[in-house]
Amino acid sequence: MHLEELQWFVVLAETEHVTEAAAELGVSQPTLSRALTRIEQQAGAPLFDRVGRRLHLNEYGRIMLEHARRSIAEVQAALDRIAALRDPDTGRVRLAFLHSLANWYVPEQLRRFREAAPKIAFDLFQGPAHEVAQRVLDGGADLAITSPRPDPAAFAWHRLYVERLCLAVPVGHRLAARSRVSLSAAADEPFVALEKPLGLRLLTDDLWAEAGIDPEIVFEASEIPTMEGLVAAGFGVAVVPVPREGADTRVVHVPLSNSRAKREVGLAWGRDRPLAPPSERFLQFLSGT
Repeated sequence: MHLEELQWFVVLAETEHVTEAAAELGVSQPTLSRALTRIEQQAGAPLFDRVGRRLHLNEYGRIMLEHARRSIAEVQAALDRIAALRDPDTGRVRLAFLHSLANWYVPEQLRRFREAAPKIAFDLFQGPAHEVAQRVLDGGADLAITSPRPDPAAFAWHRLYVERLCLAVPVGHRLAARSRVSLSAAADEPFVALEKPLGLRLLTDDLWAEAGIDPEIVFEASEIPTMEGLVAAGFGVAVVPVPREGADTRVVHVPLSNSRAKREVGLAWGRDRPLAPPSERFLQFLSGT
């Protein structure tokens, strides 16, 4: 099975339409159809269910897609490592990171690193913690800047910093004048929270459980700015990281006094996959070694 045909299969699996996939790949439809036939013959099973002119990836196809993506990523990683060994000042770093770090931490670190190593390029992926971790496991990313710490059995970890969590309340709220507050003081408040299984939501669930709170969740958001906007509108309160510059002035952030009200942000990478020199260099840069 040729690597190029695996790449074609991935595109076809993502579009589930021969005409669209052929146009994206720049090949003819008959060429793509013949390649799919060869892949299915080698797999010994159909990888799509045919419904009219559409294709629907079936159970066999989902297995093939998982391993095709991993195989393509491994070959690309090998090429990157070879290129980096030939010229250690070039190469690529495939970096995945959290949504909530996209507007300050990650851009600043990339800017600083590019000043030191301008020829090293980056492939960037932004997403929630579970997708970031899975991307590393699947070979689609070399490093991840994430929180909370993923499974230690599968990931190596270097802590970058720890940030305190606070209770976000609207201006004029009864708790807004506090210098610190225990989460239990907000037990009867409606909460705006992130969706499961987002990392901050998992941390918040732990804090609620520790405080003996069965929260009334009025809305589950996909990003922290949405939570802050709903808090400002008076929908409820929320547990969020202490904000950086440019925070919503309609929201008051009261530090939580709970000892575990903190978020550890770190760099994660696969234990079973050696890092290419550019990624190793970026790791050392972030860790200050």
